[in-house]
Amino acid sequence: MKSADWSIVLGIITFIIAICFATYYYLKYKKISIVVFCLSIATYIFAVFYAWDVFELNKNWILLMLTISTIIMIFIGKYLSNMKFKPSKTHTSLKQKNEEN
Repeated sequence: MKSADWSIVLGIITFIIAICFATYYYLKYKKISIVVFCLSIATYIFAVFYAWDVFELNKNWILLMLTISTIIMIFIGKYLSNMKFKPSKTHTSLKQKNEEN
């Protein structure tokens, strides 16, 4: 293993760009999910470049790592999207409370 100087710099630059995009979209649409989405993509890019640099991976190993992580994220996303939550009676909006009465 060796030091990861270039990947850290690239990761920080990617993260700063993602923060700028996230701030712009938050100010425009007022949704925090866009901010989290941009920052998670930037973190993922940083992790790939860091692993590439530190472990001195060639293109086949990088593609394998990306494929495996994509499959894992797809299954986690499918699992979380199929979860059903019961609505909480203590956390209803005032509009819902007025409709019930």
